[in-house]
Amino acid sequence: MSEIRTHAQLVREGFAADEIRRLSRSGSIVPVRRGAYVAAGARPDRATAHRRLVEATVAQAGPGAVVSHVSAAVQHDLPVPYADLSKVHLTRDREGGGRTRRWVQVHGARLLEQEVTTVEDVAVTTLPRTFVDLARTLPTRTSVAAGDAILRSGVSLEVLQEAVGLAAGRHGVGAARRALRLLDARAESAGESVSRVVMAERGLPAPEPQLVIRNEVGGFVARVDFAWPSLGVIGEFDGRVKYGRTLDPDEDRDPVDVLWSEKQREDQLRRLGWLVVRWVWDDLEDAATLERRIRNAFAYGRPMP
Repeated sequence: MSEIRTHAQLVREGFAADEIRRLSRSGSIVPVRRGAYVAAGARPDRATAHRRLVEATVAQAGPGAVVSHVSAAVQHDLPVPYADLSKVHLTRDREGGGRTRRWVQVHGARLLEQEVTTVEDVAVTTLPRTFVDLARTLPTRTSVAAGDAILRSGVSLEVLQEAVGLAAGRHGVGAARRALRLLDARAESAGESVSRVVMAERGLPAPEPQLVIRNEVGGFVARVDFAWPSLGVIGEFDGRVKYGRTLDPDEDRDPVDVLWSEKQREDQLRRLGWLVVRWVWDDLEDAATLERRIRNAFAYGRPMP
C-alpha cells in the first residue's frame, strides 16, 4: 500500500479538513507537496524523499505524463550526484509546451513508445532515454555517474549510442555525446565516476580502473580504483563506505579491525613501490588541488612491472 495520502483520501477516510490541518501543524503527518501527506517518521534520504514527491505528483498529473530526467533516474535507482531533486520532472509527448511550477517541471518533447517503461506501476522513461535526458541537461559529472550505473545494469554502450543518435538536433545533444565518450562500466561507485570526469577535465592521463595488484610471487594484494602503472601511482576514492572498503553493513565487524586491514593493504602497496593518493567527495570540489596532488605523485613515481 502506498504511504502517500492525498487530502481527498484523508477526507474519504473520515478526517475533517480542520483535523488534517491540525495533524500537519503538529507534525503527525508531513506534507510531501500541496495536498499530499505522509505519516511522520525518520527523515528520509534524498532519493526516498524524491520518490515520495514523484508518487504524489503523478497522482495529480493526469494521463500522458511520463516521469523523466532526474526523476526517472531516481525511480531507476541510479546515482545522480549534485542533482537538484526539489522538482519532479515529467515529459509529455508533444513539441514545446514545457512549464515549471513549485513542485514540477513539465517537458514537451517527442517520446517514442519504446522509450517508455514502468517502474512500480509508474510510467517512466527507459534507461537509455533517461541517460540522454540527463546528459543533455545536467553537468557531465552527474550524467556520467548515472551512465556508468546504466552500463553496469547490463545496458550496452551501443544501445546508449543509438539513444543519443535518436536525439540528434535536440538542445544539449552535443553534451550527451561528450558524456557518452566518458562512460566506463568498470566504475563501481558514483564517486569513482565523478573522479574520472574530474581527471578528464583537468587533463590528467586516463587511469586504468580496477587494476589487480599482485606481489613478487604473484599473490593477490589488492584491486585498486585507479592506477597509472607506467607512473607507479594508485588513486583511491574513499567514499564508498564509512569505515573502509571491506565493511559490509550486514557484517558484525569492528570498524577498528577494518581500518587496520586497510592500513596493512596500503602498506603492502607501498612496499611494492606504488605511490598511493587518496581522496573523498570534498576533494572533488577542489579539482585544482586534487590535480596537483596526483601530478606531484607522478613526479616521484616509477614505472611498475
